[in-house]
Amino acid sequence: MEQFRFIWQYVKRHKWQYLGGVITLFILDFANLYIPKVTGVITDGLAAHTMNMEGVLRNIGIILGIGLTLAVGRFLWRYFIFGASRSIEHEIRDNMFAHLETLDVEYYNEHKTGDLMTRFTSDLNAVRMAIGPAVIAAFDAVVMTVMVIGQMMVYVNVKLTLIAIIPMIFIAFGELYYGKIMQKRYLERQEAVSDLTDFVQESFSGVRVVKAFVRERAQIRAFAGANANAKKKNLRIARMESIVIPLLDVVIGISSLLTLLYGGFLTLTGEITIGRFVAFNQYIMMLVWPMLACGEAINMFSQGGAGIRRIQEVFEEEPEIADTEHAAKVSWIRGDICLRHLTFIHRGHSEPTLKDISLEIKAGTTLAVIGRTGNGKSTLVNLLLHLYNTKPGMIFIDGRDINSIPLKTLRENIAYVPQDNFLFSDTLKSNIAFGTDNEEMDEIIRATKTACIHDNIIAFPDGYDTVVGERGVTLSGGQKQRSSIARALKKDAPILILDDALSAVDTDTEEKILRNLKENRRGKTTILIAHRISTIQNADTILVLEDGEAKECGNHKELMALGGIYKEMFEKQQLEAAKSMAMAGVE
Repeated sequence: MEQFRFIWQYVKRHKWQYLGGVITLFILDFANLYIPKVTGVITDGLAAHTMNMEGVLRNIGIILGIGLTLAVGRFLWRYFIFGASRSIEHEIRDNMFAHLETLDVEYYNEHKTGDLMTRFTSDLNAVRMAIGPAVIAAFDAVVMTVMVIGQMMVYVNVKLTLIAIIPMIFIAFGELYYGKIMQKRYLERQEAVSDLTDFVQESFSGVRVVKAFVRERAQIRAFAGANANAKKKNLRIARMESIVIPLLDVVIGISSLLTLLYGGFLTLTGEITIGRFVAFNQYIMMLVWPMLACGEAINMFSQGGAGIRRIQEVFEEEPEIADTEHAAKVSWIRGDICLRHLTFIHRGHSEPTLKDISLEIKAGTTLAVIGRTGNGKSTLVNLLLHLYNTKPGMIFIDGRDINSIPLKTLRENIAYVPQDNFLFSDTLKSNIAFGTDNEEMDEIIRATKTACIHDNIIAFPDGYDTVVGERGVTLSGGQKQRSSIARALKKDAPILILDDALSAVDTDTEEKILRNLKENRRGKTTILIAHRISTIQNADTILVLEDGEAKECGNHKELMALGGIYKEMFEKQQLEAAKSMAMAGVE
């Protein structure tokens, strides 16, 4: 019932198209009934010598007229119902994508890309078949069956009709049972296809890792396993169909045999005419299509039901992070940030990632965060972007609790360069302008010069129109990082966050970028996360994270004077740099 309610909200928007298709189908089924009747009239007329050639030609003309009506009608019902089902498919796909865009990052941490892609393609296609061809098949089967049986009773013989339809009653009950079994099997098949799609997607995305570790054969074996599972689920469906469809033919054959025997007897005894016996056999043949169509409809409804259930699962997911009813009406952020006893535990974890961090960052200053891997630096950034929820009273921006600031306002006023420098399969120009609504070349060039990537871009054959590969794979690591920095700078937001965004550039380029940032980011808040102290030593405030706690805080000079973690890291990095230079000199 839930599945019906879900799809009905879309179907009712196209009710007039469905009504037009149903009326057209009804007219066609009604017109179909006259063909056997006219054939019977011609047969009886010729057998009794009561019809001349003119009468024969007139009745043939009627059959041709009915045929023309059927041709036009078949176009119309396809236009109405197939058009409506395609429109609904389009609407569901749009709505599903829009809904997925609202869901939290945690949802994507728990759901694989391949599975979501299968819901967008295979599952949605099954839904379209259920609300298009299946509707036609079901309606046509029911209406045609009722009309044909009625005509058989009225025009030919009631007893003969009842004998003919007895086997078909067994078909009706059998198909209902068949539909229940098939829906379960289709659901299992779709889940297997999702797993297979996800495996393929991950394998192609990680092909460089596969080749680097010479794991091609292992991947082939793993794919064969996933593929075999999908085949197994498909075969379960095929086996069921291979049993049911031949049985259906057997039952229809039995019905035809009973008709032939008893109908022949009635004809010989003179209870019905030979023409009506011919017409009755045509009616029996007309019942074959509804029986087959009913099986096809149940098959498609089963697939569609499984598809709707999987699509519903997406729509039933609600974002945990959303604007509250009491969200402040703010359109601009100055850049003051205050953390008060900030503590955060990731979903599924027992220990907090960040523990009792208190800090004030004045607008226009630079905060640097440093610490060993896995100490919560990126989590802190994600909390500032409100990608995860925090308890009220822990993070304040411009004196307002972050939970009361509209998400759109918050994120529009923060430019972010993530660790994973994701670039879309598009031109460099479009990638750099991604965070804004315009592609003004002057602004793009200004951003790329600040990020020290302009010279690299103009050296490409297509310059700013160079199309980067998936996730930017055609660029080097440093070029991807600098392109991502340029994208953030193009946004010109009051708060800029660089999450380990200079790790892939050389020290000379790093110095130039930091110098440019200092010049271009005057009066704006900048947050730098890094592992190299050379990247952050000129920051106004440096926060040292250790096991999720703020162990040390101050500027470079103050932290060196403390003689703690920061000084130890600085001296270690200085020693490593000296060793590298010495090794370079030896070479």
